[in-house]
Amino acid sequence: MTDQLREMTVGTGAGLDTADMVLNIGPQHPSTHGVLRLKLTLDGERVVTCEPIVGYMHRGAEKLFEVRDYRQILVLANRHDWLSAFANELGVALAVERLMGIEVPERAVWLRMAMAELNRVLNHLMFLGSYPLEIGAITPMFYAFRERETLQAVMEEATGGRMHYMFNRVGGIKEEVPAGWTKRARQAINTVRKRLPDLDNVIRNNDIFLARTVGVGVLTAAQAAAYGASGPVARASGLDFDLRRDEPYLAYDQLTVPVVTKTSGDCHARFEMLLDQSYVSLDLAEECLDRVDRISGPVNVRLPKVVKAPEGHTYAWTENPLGVNGYYLVSRGEKTPWRLKLRTASYANVQALATLIPGCLVPDLIAILGSMFFVVGDIDK
Repeated sequence: MTDQLREMTVGTGAGLDTADMVLNIGPQHPSTHGVLRLKLTLDGERVVTCEPIVGYMHRGAEKLFEVRDYRQILVLANRHDWLSAFANELGVALAVERLMGIEVPERAVWLRMAMAELNRVLNHLMFLGSYPLEIGAITPMFYAFRERETLQAVMEEATGGRMHYMFNRVGGIKEEVPAGWTKRARQAINTVRKRLPDLDNVIRNNDIFLARTVGVGVLTAAQAAAYGASGPVARASGLDFDLRRDEPYLAYDQLTVPVVTKTSGDCHARFEMLLDQSYVSLDLAEECLDRVDRISGPVNVRLPKVVKAPEGHTYAWTENPLGVNGYYLVSRGEKTPWRLKLRTASYANVQALATLIPGCLVPDLIAILGSMFFVVGDIDK
């Protein structure tokens, strides 16, 4: 019996027999931003293959849309990307309004845009703090949350929520913002704009951070396009595409939207995208607030007691903080959607991991994973 046993050394190096090892990262791991599993095949410290396995958080939101009326579906849509809640509910509201032919009051349009840009900065600040933390830097988290709290205060004052705002409604927004809110929001924006360089200076050109991110996890423009990547991940690879500029919704066509792009497509470029976009969104939010102050009038339209969309279908898409989100709505004239299909940015971004990770070392795997900027609820919707 002992003659049949053979000793196998797992490792790499001259003269050693090697065997590939299968390793699971997740489904519960501090660097996976949620319940995501990566099935890796390793040759020593080097990753040979990577298979992202999703579905552990699946809540069946798309199926639940079919038994909720047009007011209730906003609650479900609000939650799949919990860092972009305002943008999620906005996209669904736009799809329903387009199908029903509702024209939203101008004041509500500009308030929606201001809050969407503030929500974009809140989303980016979370990743700007958590990504360095995943590769060993704790200080940026404190700076990021200081700025988040400043902006959260004005969002909470207007909406009553800190994460799930539920402020959009079919036909506008829930209610008028409190008196003096635009002034306080502008003050918060100025405060964050002045203090954001604290975060920028401590991490963007940090030698250790540069060593962990520059040239690591390079996603080419062709690969980004092939996988349907969008948002900061795609623009870091040189894809110059932003719906706010290229296919404007709301009143973005009345603004000049600077689109930040990089060309290196590595982890550092993706991180820089969030920093640079945060400055842009603060400026856009302030410009929207200036417009709000010059407009008076209602912030929503009166809807019938039972809201029914006419028979037909429509597609609305928005530039969410993590990329392009699409909403395909099909109605058969009832008070609930027949079908509402979500196309989420995180799902497309995570697909690229199967290409990015093979060939890298295990320590670089975490740097690459964190730089793809996804929320698992956005994948397992």
